[in-house]
Amino acid sequence: MPQAVVIIGVQWGDEGKGKIVDYYASSADMVARFQGGNNAGHTLVVDGKKTILHLIPSGILHPHAKCLIGSGVVVDPENFLQEVEILRKAGIANLEERIYLSDRCHLIVDYHKHLDAARESKKAGKIGTTKRGIGPAYEDRASRRGLRVADLYNESAFEEKLKENLAEKNFLLKQYYGVESVSMESFLAKYKDIARKLKPFVRDVSAELFQAIDEDKKILYEGAQGVLLDVDYGTYPYVTSSQTLPSQAALGLGARVPKDTLFVGVIKAYSTRVGEGPFPTELTDAFGDQLRESGSEYGATTGRPRRCGWLDLVAVKYAVQVSGIKNLAITKADVLSGISELKVCIAYEYQGKRIHTIPADTSILSKVKPVYETLPGWNEDLTQVRNPQDIPQSLQNYLRFIENFTGTRINLVSTGAGREAVIDIQKAF
Repeated sequence: MPQAVVIIGVQWGDEGKGKIVDYYASSADMVARFQGGNNAGHTLVVDGKKTILHLIPSGILHPHAKCLIGSGVVVDPENFLQEVEILRKAGIANLEERIYLSDRCHLIVDYHKHLDAARESKKAGKIGTTKRGIGPAYEDRASRRGLRVADLYNESAFEEKLKENLAEKNFLLKQYYGVESVSMESFLAKYKDIARKLKPFVRDVSAELFQAIDEDKKILYEGAQGVLLDVDYGTYPYVTSSQTLPSQAALGLGARVPKDTLFVGVIKAYSTRVGEGPFPTELTDAFGDQLRESGSEYGATTGRPRRCGWLDLVAVKYAVQVSGIKNLAITKADVLSGISELKVCIAYEYQGKRIHTIPADTSILSKVKPVYETLPGWNEDLTQVRNPQDIPQSLQNYLRFIENFTGTRINLVSTGAGREAVIDIQKAF
């Protein structure tokens, strides 16, 4: 059995990673988040109760697991503290001893959120961001003017950095975007209080993780978004602002990934996408609406309706190729029950030629025509199926087709929203 498992999405996010992380976390000592921000939303259903997390790793609902937020994550401290309060009210105990927030995390602050919203409102070609300030925070990190968690505890340095940043941000907000600027005085008072509340959670996450790996602890790495939203390898520019590939796990946490690590990619049994950007297999008809309602396809972070379509295996195969994933977990297979014929995209047609990958010029992707293979569906109710031997033959064929086309192995099939609704074909830990 491997010492570590890395979980990432291999579509456009929203694959159901939170449930898979929660399921595997029962065997993990630590769950570590390595990139993204609170633009990610992970929905967990345990004993019929729904919990939605954006920053705190999904393993928090397992009392034994410690949850780490690495330096690759940009953190909105207000959102973080709100999640802590939600978990406290839900009866989750010992949070200060179980949640470790890296002192090297960059902060998402008010002016990042104002800039994000102003840009989306102003530009003609919208990206479809969550307006949570993720992109502007990563921009500040790259330009070396970001505010980090550690800065909160050096008041004079924090004030000096803030003063310099506000001079630029307020000029942009007021003079270019025509929106309200941010007050220095109110900002300082607000973040002084935030610093006090954050303090019990702040750790050197890199050192904590290094020690855990050295002691042969079981580590579960939790990714956010999906490969097709990676800032380099996704459908740029309709992407997130961070690297979403499993190779980011070591960089975003500051400690090596154990050699015996299993990389698991999560895909939905069909395709969905939130926001703007090309989506070759999108269904804009009544059946697309049916998929959305049957699968409850509304964003956990924004509540926006997700665009729905047939499974795009060209996109999945590309994501597998650039990420190095060899094992898959399939979610929402139950949503396809009762559909007599299922279409799967195996190529794109563009200007009389077939394309078998995601082109770098993703404007092409909005003009391609999907080439489909039709497979028989299944009528069985999957919600109570737990044994791999009880998987209906048509679903087995569907899974085998995915494996053969992408060169992967399917380890797990999710058959419902609840934690227990899982067919575990190959144990991860």
